[in-house]
Amino acid sequence: MLSAKEQFDIIKRGAVEIIVEADLLKKLERSLSTGKPLRVKAGFDPTAPDIHIGHTVLLNKMRQLQELGHEVTFLIGDFTGMIGDPTGKSETRKHLTKEEVAENAKTYQQQIYKVLDKNRTNIAFNSEWMSKMTAEGMIQLAARQTVARMLEREDFKKRYQAELPISIHEFLYPLIQGYDSVMMKSDVELGGTDQKFNLLVGRELQKEYGQEPQCIVMMPLLEGLDGVNKMSKSLGNYIGINEPAKDIFGKVMSVSDDLMLRYYELVSAVLLEDLQKIKADIKSGALHPMEAKKRLATELVNRFCSEQNTVGSLDGKVPLAELTIGDRARKEFENVFSKKDIPDDIPVVEVIWDGEKMKLAKIIALAGAAKSNSEARRLIQQGAVEVNEKPVRDIDAEFSASSEYVLRVGKKRFVKVRPKR
Repeated sequence: MLSAKEQFDIIKRGAVEIIVEADLLKKLERSLSTGKPLRVKAGFDPTAPDIHIGHTVLLNKMRQLQELGHEVTFLIGDFTGMIGDPTGKSETRKHLTKEEVAENAKTYQQQIYKVLDKNRTNIAFNSEWMSKMTAEGMIQLAARQTVARMLEREDFKKRYQAELPISIHEFLYPLIQGYDSVMMKSDVELGGTDQKFNLLVGRELQKEYGQEPQCIVMMPLLEGLDGVNKMSKSLGNYIGINEPAKDIFGKVMSVSDDLMLRYYELVSAVLLEDLQKIKADIKSGALHPMEAKKRLATELVNRFCSEQNTVGSLDGKVPLAELTIGDRARKEFENVFSKKDIPDDIPVVEVIWDGEKMKLAKIIALAGAAKSNSEARRLIQQGAVEVNEKPVRDIDAEFSASSEYVLRVGKKRFVKVRPKR
């Protein structure tokens, strides 16, 4: 049995902030002395189907708490999902129907066990208590916060100052998320750094209802494939944990070297000392970043695409049938991508240039290599586009009409573009 301090150190690893550290240590000490596990919650709104590896930053921390013996609840925000979290939004989100949220929630329940221990995971829906709340109850809940307090929230404050509309129901979101903590009597709540306001409301409401306030463990947000924005399905910069092995492998290989190390820190299961060695070997030149990236991609494919959680031999001496699914994805990637073979029979498409220079996304769409400009931009963001054998990830990249270009879009789609004036 680990001591309270040892448990605290495990929980703190990778966390950006813990509110309040001393209180969490006391809760852990009390848990050990009484034999009563801490009640831990983390909420996920099913606003889109499927879980991506950005979600697994929180899921990994939940798994750690499970292994420490605490009671973990995966809270599906099917009620809050119909409101839409206003966090980081400059305008009111389109709210989803009850049916849309329910359909998305199904995929969450199917996929979380790729990270969490099914036998030690509780699943709850906040509609269980919110759907039963009367109008009188909602009024009483709303009376526990002020408009001035809500406007302290940065995104609300910016919208108010810019005279952009804020719908009344958006003020209800942090209240309901906080009320979830009251109903669940949570000791600890996990969330991303962008959720700080909502998480703090939970502490305040627990005090209002006579409960001991929960401690908050805030985890960093994982950047998407573009290396800039938070990983998001709406931005198309995500790696879904339910995607085919070759897609997961290819997407990991498309990220920058710096972002690759970030993924090692937040998503990989490598030990801390192993990660330090990887960083040191890359810096000294003993390990090529490409090899480190392949190891990461192999690990993630093994974790999310099969029951195998160990990386097999990569020396080529193991029969293909005995390789893990991650090893096979690596071999396929190396066979298809590493050779850089360009077919001899590439179709040639003449494209009328719009001005001296034209954006790559438009070129791809006009050449028929994507259905639309938006799809082309998404492919560029995902690192799935090369021009003359060089990756291009800038969605605003422009090319002149002065020469021909060989485009590689996706895995095996080639087209030679011949500018026409």
